[in-house]
Amino acid sequence: MGGGARGTPDSEIFSISGPSHLTSIDWTDSYHRTSVAASLVKGVYTLERDRQEKLIGSKSRAKPWWDFFHFTLLEILIDQQEDCIYGAVFEYALFNLYQNAPGVKLPPRYVIAFRGTNLGAETLVGDVKLDLRCGFNTLHRAARLEHAIEAIKTMVVKYREPAMWLVGHSLGAGLALVAGKSMVKDGTLLEAHIFNPPISSIPLEKLLRSKRLKGMCRIAGSVVKATLAMVLKDLQVQEDDPKIASWIPYLYVNAEDPICSEYIGYFKHKTVMYMIGASKIERIGSRSSLRRSLWVGKRGTSSSSDLSTEPIHLLPSANMTVNRNKPTKSKSAHGLHQWWEQDSALRANWEICCVRPCSEEKSVKLLN
Repeated sequence: MGGGARGTPDSEIFSISGPSHLTSIDWTDSYHRTSVAASLVKGVYTLERDRQEKLIGSKSRAKPWWDFFHFTLLEILIDQQEDCIYGAVFEYALFNLYQNAPGVKLPPRYVIAFRGTNLGAETLVGDVKLDLRCGFNTLHRAARLEHAIEAIKTMVVKYREPAMWLVGHSLGAGLALVAGKSMVKDGTLLEAHIFNPPISSIPLEKLLRSKRLKGMCRIAGSVVKATLAMVLKDLQVQEDDPKIASWIPYLYVNAEDPICSEYIGYFKHKTVMYMIGASKIERIGSRSSLRRSLWVGKRGTSSSSDLSTEPIHLLPSANMTVNRNKPTKSKSAHGLHQWWEQDSALRANWEICCVRPCSEEKSVKLLN
């Protein structure tokens, strides 16, 4: 679950592959904000790749990915177990110019960015292990996640700055999602830009063509999981946590990407279940799996506020951008580069959906 990890040498060079066309950033423009966030994540990928290839000084390629947008590298986050760079903290050098500007959407002052899987020899095994943790909903046990959360908490306490972003791609998106929810539990809502995040559900959106069959499979899955959870007395997972519902991350998914495309089906299913009066079944089922329900049944009930028992993708709210362009040889469905797409005609195929808890009786757009 990575982007750019096995790219061509040119893919690491900002002037060739990066969003260098954005010579002036308008922070009120969502495309500009998205492009900068994605570029900073790419900078983390390139930091680790430079480290593995022992490229230093003038030979290193990472700095332009943040320096072009007037960010400075404040801190490198290192996974001590794997001895690799998995994240970085950036500071926006021009932030003070925007502080007293009335009616202007503030840029981030600090950005904490996490890369996804790097298929280099030194990181392959460790990163793939974390990918598997995402699939089995055990990422919360990973030392890398614990370190990431501590780094975020340190930044929040040290700087007390609300203009702080979390950004991540693929595996790094999973880290950012879980860390972001953890911070919400502590009362801190951080803006988050989540690119191609992993989801532990079967990718029905990609595997099945029939909308009716996909809908039937999802409904049946919710009913089975909810019934098993109730039979085994796992009853404390019925309501959405209002704190989590108030956090609205920006998700970026590609309809052709099997790693993240099921987010489309996940949010669509929430709406369908609400429309047929089965929201409670959906809420219980979305927090449960057959494996988890059987385990909880043996050890007692779980709390709805326990992040260690819920899937990464459990989100009541999100602003989701869906890229419906077909992948090409140069632009993969899971690649990070798609999110700074320069061609406005291709960006016209980006579908934007605002998802909110159905209990608020707000209509949620059904995705095609």
